[in-house]
Amino acid sequence: MPPPDDALSRALDDPADPPFHPLPRAAADLLRTLDAPPRLAAHLRAVHDVARQLVGWVEERCPDLAVDRGAVLFGAATHDIGKVVHPAELSGPGSLHEEAGRELLAAHGFAPELARFAATHATWTDPGATVEDLLVSTADKIWKNKRVPALEDLLVARLTEATGRPRWEEFLALDELLERLGAGADRRLAYQATFPTGRPVP
Repeated sequence: MPPPDDALSRALDDPADPPFHPLPRAAADLLRTLDAPPRLAAHLRAVHDVARQLVGWVEERCPDLAVDRGAVLFGAATHDIGKVVHPAELSGPGSLHEEAGRELLAAHGFAPELARFAATHATWTDPGATVEDLLVSTADKIWKNKRVPALEDLLVARLTEATGRPRWEEFLALDELLERLGAGADRRLAYQATFPTGRPVP
């Protein structure tokens, strides 16, 4: 494992403002092993923190809906890991990082059911998308307050099916949550922007 870089260590370990929970240990260790760009680590922490709030809300509101909390949090913490391989996609558009991320995680010994999020965070329209996939994808949008009605409709459908409550009731509840989470987007974006996209030249 390379020696820790100050910026990467800060991105992974500092409390941040707003405070972020640390990434799952396996995800943080992998980012250190890969000598990941600090901005990527900061981004993953921001999305992971939103995912943590999302999945906690779902567990409380829909206790009968089986959700793999650990998978959601790992998926949020690694969904863009392929940008280590395709760093240009840290600051520009592109989808090469998606399959590259899945392959990278598999190459480091992570099971397919965890490695998949690196690709599925962008393919939430697939018929086989799970509620975990939808939660990771939603976190990846709402961290910057991007609302995607089609994605939110899919999540509302899962909530409605699990609770038996009217669709409009689940829609309003989710909308209220996403409004609240989206309100912190400016601070999250500002935090991420304080970290470089590249590694320092020795």
